[in-house]
Amino acid sequence: MITRDKLLDILKNIAKIIQENRQFLTDLDAAIGDGDHGINMNKGFRAVEEKIDTVKDKDCGAILKTIAMTLISTVGGASGPLYGTAFLKAAMVVNGKMELENDDVVKMFDEAIKGIVMRGKAEKGEKTMLDALIPAFEEIKSSLQDGNTMSEAFNRAQKAAADGVEYTKTIKATKGRASYLGDRSIGHQDPGATSTYLMIKTIAETLNS
Repeated sequence: MITRDKLLDILKNIAKIIQENRQFLTDLDAAIGDGDHGINMNKGFRAVEEKIDTVKDKDCGAILKTIAMTLISTVGGASGPLYGTAFLKAAMVVNGKMELENDDVVKMFDEAIKGIVMRGKAEKGEKTMLDALIPAFEEIKSSLQDGNTMSEAFNRAQKAAADGVEYTKTIKATKGRASYLGDRSIGHQDPGATSTYLMIKTIAETLNS
């Protein structure tokens, strides 16, 4: 189970890790994209950080919806609509809830992925955030179904997301600005998959603390 306060901690820690990795994410994006992924993500999550105190008394759905709208309105490029849609879809399945049970978390990730697929017209294997997110979700789902704790499920998800990031180095991009490079995008890791991995890693670390 994830309490509302733990959810707020997770969001604060995600804002922190994005800030710490903004240059790394920007450098990754400079190699195959617009070179602004880290800058845009940091801008969005700094705005999220400022919003957290205003929603600390709300339910989990309301908190996630506020995060979604903040990202959509502040993050430039494709990342804002994609991450914003993911948070918005997740928010809708936990509307009114003060804590998140295992089933809630599975439904949240399932809906978030569907939202990204719909918004980005992408699928796994196209060198996008989905290459980290989908394997992470599959681990969360199967791990929780096997009776493992939420912490253990996210520890496994972190490993799956990291493997997904590594996988993006081996394939060519077929979506976004990176797709213009064709085969020259092979050998580079996807910045969106990397920021997704950082988020999963942060959830795991916050649940373990």
